[in-house]
Amino acid sequence: MTDSADWPAPPHDFGDPADGELIRLLLVEDDDADAVLVAEHLDDAGLSVRTERARSLTEAVDRLDVDCVLLDLGLPDAHGLDALSTLLHAGAPAIVVLTGDIDSDTGLQAVAAGAQDYLVKGEVDGELLSRSIRYAVQRRQLQAADRELYRSRIQAEETVRFERALLPRPAVRDRHLEVQVGYRAGRAGVLGGDFYDVVELADGSVLALVGDVCGHGPDEAALGAVLRTAWRTLVLADTPVDQLFPMVERVLISERSRPEIFTTASMVRISPDRRAVDLYLAGHPVPLCLGDPATGQPSELLPNDRRGRAWGIPLDGAWEPARLELGDRWRLMMYTDGVLEATIAGRGSERLGKDGLLTVVDEALAAGSRDLVEVVLHEVRARHGGELVDDTALVVVGWDGVTTA
Repeated sequence: MTDSADWPAPPHDFGDPADGELIRLLLVEDDDADAVLVAEHLDDAGLSVRTERARSLTEAVDRLDVDCVLLDLGLPDAHGLDALSTLLHAGAPAIVVLTGDIDSDTGLQAVAAGAQDYLVKGEVDGELLSRSIRYAVQRRQLQAADRELYRSRIQAEETVRFERALLPRPAVRDRHLEVQVGYRAGRAGVLGGDFYDVVELADGSVLALVGDVCGHGPDEAALGAVLRTAWRTLVLADTPVDQLFPMVERVLISERSRPEIFTTASMVRISPDRRAVDLYLAGHPVPLCLGDPATGQPSELLPNDRRGRAWGIPLDGAWEPARLELGDRWRLMMYTDGVLEATIAGRGSERLGKDGLLTVVDEALAAGSRDLVEVVLHEVRARHGGELVDDTALVVVGWDGVTTA
């Protein structure tokens, strides 16, 4: 039974028209006799449809919040395929064209231009009209699903490209040096501006880096990828270590979208004999020196008496390294602040913080966890009660006392 009305239909969740769901139909027809004939055909077919009517193209453009448009190509303000083109550009849903031309060329041209189907007025009956409308809506739904699938595939490919830039494979030849890396996107599942890298130099020293571009989203992720790539490029070009931070900051200033964007970073240079590191800080959280459960030694923060400013902050000051003697056996954990800012489930706004992170790390060490990065990320998420709001990068480097070749 049709419900003909000249007012908009109320909001409705429209499903598959084959299941009998109500279809909102806009009939664009200036001829009253033809409009009555269409209504009779729909009544005969028993299609569940609410019909609105527009008598001109101008009126139709403002009433496209429907499931299907039944379009007469002969209108007082448009004629032929121009009317179809106008509705398509205005964002029309499924369109079935009505033509009085028995020559099939017009209908075929309409389908080629974007209509889902065409009908010749003199050859239409209720069953044919009903089937054409239902199939047109279904085809339009499939086209929309295909477009969404395509967008999702493109987005996934872009994410992979970001991941390759943000989440590189450590370039370390020394098989005796422990290197673990990990990254988790925030709750939205979108990569942010956190990044890391680990590279061994020709002299046997190893550089490890973590960084965090302020903010979240694709712009920050892209900038993080640029900075990480710039850092590795400079390292591979044998740039002196003490010049890496100043030169990457120049890249940041050149590439950032707004002058208030800044980036924090932490870098260590592990000496060729593996018994000392030089620590560089640019406004970033201090790495952890991991304890030894066998001796009961807890994890602790490294000294931070030479913390420098974040990259991109317009203040004076250079980044001076702090020399740390670590001995024969040691492990360091570098991280971004996503783990520190994780709230604890059931405790309101209370955050995990540095003390909480130290507790999580020591529990993982006491349990003998080999994949420390993954265990720590899992435990922080568990205490938070779900995925973290902020993205997080972790790097663990360690030395077991074996002499390098």
